Amino acid sequence: SYLGQKTQMEAANQAKVDVAEARKKGEIGSKEREGLTLQNAAKIDAETKIYATKREGEGKMAEIKVKAEVKVYENVREAEVAEANAELVKKKAGWAKEAQVAEVEAAKAVALRDAELQTQVERMNALTRTEKLKAEFLSKASVEYETKVQEANWDLYNKQKAAEAILYQREKEAEAQKAIAEAEFYARQQVADGEFYAKKKEAEGLIALGQAQGAYLRSLLDAVGGNYAAMRDFMMINSGMFQEIAKINAEAVRGLQPKISIWTNGGVEGGDGCSNGAMKEVAGVYKMLPPLFKTVHEQTGMLPPAWMGALPNSGSNN
Repeated sequence: SYLGQKTQMEAANQAKVDVAEARKKGEIGSKEREGLTLQNAAKIDAETKIYATKREGEGKMAEIKVKAEVKVYENVREAEVAEANAELVKKKAGWAKEAQVAEVEAAKAVALRDAELQTQVERMNALTRTEKLKAEFLSKASVEYETKVQEANWDLYNKQKAAEAILYQREKEAEAQKAIAEAEFYARQQVADGEFYAKKKEAEGLIALGQAQGAYLRSLLDAVGGNYAAMRDFMMINSGMFQEIAKINAEAVRGLQPKISIWTNGGVEGGDGCSNGAMKEVAGVYKMLPPLFKTVHEQTGMLPPAWMGALPNSGSNN
């Protein structure tokens, strides 16, 4: 009968544990779904805000671009108008100059013709000498100019290549530092995620252990009909607490040197002779409890709890 009750209780306890486990999984799954729903909603809201901001920025950029193009067009048109005005002024000046030259030529035609005939030969000689000197100095200046230009271009090319090499080296160093920083950040993030997952699983284990212990205590209390004292006695007996109490009390009383008698069915025997030739350890512990309670009462005035028994009457050996 006891074995059958034990089997039934174990089955009932296992069923309660399974129900609690299923309820736990259902609640955890429900919370995970709610969390995912909230995360997805927050993600969509953030993406919508980003898209709206991006479109607004693109609209502003397009508006600024159109205004700039209009301004450039206006500047171009103003420049064309100014150029046309300048060209007109030049033409007017040229026409005025031509008119004045024509008047001067008309007035001085005879004098110019005479002077021209007299100076024609000298002018030709001067032009010949001028062209010769110009050719000499211009050739020399052109050679020097080309030489200086080539030297300047070569220096500029060398400086440009050196600057490009330094810039390329700086870019590669920056990329390497960025990659190292990203790797360190990823490693730290993985360590933090691992610690968080371990703490989470530890907390879940503690919760599950507490639920299992609660289910076990409820099943024990139901099995004894709600009698808390019976459940407490069962747990103390099952955990060996009485034996530990007896051992602790024996060690404590040994230093007090009380008046202790070992009770047996054959009468009362006192002193150390009986303890040395005692029976088994468990029997000796239970035989020592009544005189131990009596000694504690005599020395401290404390009574044992009702569920452990009462003190014997004076002169009684029961």
